[in-house]
Amino acid sequence: MNDLSSAMTAPRVDALGDTGLDITLADGRSHYFNYYWLRDNCPSSFSPVTRERAFDIFHLDTAPRPASARVEGDALVIDWQDEEHVTRMPLAWLDTYAGGKPRPDPAALPRQAWFSDHYPSVPRFSQPDLVADDAARAAWMKAMLVHGVTIVSDMPDSDAGLTETAELMGCVRPTFFGAYFDVYTKINPTNTAYTAGALELHTDTPAEEFSPGIQFLHCRANTVDGGESLYADGVAVANDFRARDPEGFRLLSEVAIPYYCEHDDYDARSRQYVIELDDDGEVSGLTISQHMADIFDLDQRLLDSYYPAFCRFGRMLQEEKYVMRFMMKGGECMVFDNHRIVHGRAAYTASSGARYLRGCYVDRAEMRSTYRALVGEGRFKA
Repeated sequence: MNDLSSAMTAPRVDALGDTGLDITLADGRSHYFNYYWLRDNCPSSFSPVTRERAFDIFHLDTAPRPASARVEGDALVIDWQDEEHVTRMPLAWLDTYAGGKPRPDPAALPRQAWFSDHYPSVPRFSQPDLVADDAARAAWMKAMLVHGVTIVSDMPDSDAGLTETAELMGCVRPTFFGAYFDVYTKINPTNTAYTAGALELHTDTPAEEFSPGIQFLHCRANTVDGGESLYADGVAVANDFRARDPEGFRLLSEVAIPYYCEHDDYDARSRQYVIELDDDGEVSGLTISQHMADIFDLDQRLLDSYYPAFCRFGRMLQEEKYVMRFMMKGGECMVFDNHRIVHGRAAYTASSGARYLRGCYVDRAEMRSTYRALVGEGRFKA
């Protein structure tokens, strides 16, 4: 009985059609695969040296069509018409893409929302350990993907130390402020951060068409009175806002608003959604900054609904339930997702001591790329 059942569900080619074939896979179900797709993704189409596609399907004179197809062991074997080529495609690889399923992504980890009491639980990593140990580096980036914020301690007290740390994750990504920025009180500030005043919760550089993804803030000194750091998880707030105010959530996730940043030698402008959704409709983060918001050039009737929703959400961001408060220490580096975590600062007394932070950015795609490489789940990995 078991042998018969096994034989009935054994992988087999069911039919060859005009545009594709049907094959029963290990799940016992018949799946359809297009001939162009099968020919284009033959394992021999990819160079094992460059890991890029070496076959160019544009050069085929006729549409690909098999002379025959069969299952041999753990592979689908196709003899193609009009060319002397045989494809041997692993059945397990076919199963990965059956039914149009996306290729599994080890960096697509579920986000874990957090609240104001999260500071003791913020994942912490020692900078020398990250430099020395790839496993620690992978754990660091996994924590970034899940929590959106980490603290790196034991930082070298140097500009080079920040560069070294950021490059463990990816390439330093310049903005209109340059490759790096220094946060301290300046005589003629070009940004609210360069004053001793309070800095409201925000995400950085929303005026850029694609604002940077991961922010590094290296605390070199912090002995002033005041200046408490403020952080909140945009995922936690926006998820609660969706339940509390569904129509407001819809407006903030479907209507883009303008941002700008203008000085003598740059004039950056963009339109962004305050609440960002991923491909599954889940909240992935925020883009919000009161001091870089441009004049809302939306239909005035739309603003009758949009502005109240915008204000309700902005007030919700500041609720004690969500805002994590703490004092940064010299030698620490806050690393956080600039498209998820809003951050700010309480006012401080500039004459009471020294407060100096140096920052830079890395793109989220760079972080995900590095994480995938470290965990070794790419197409060419054993």
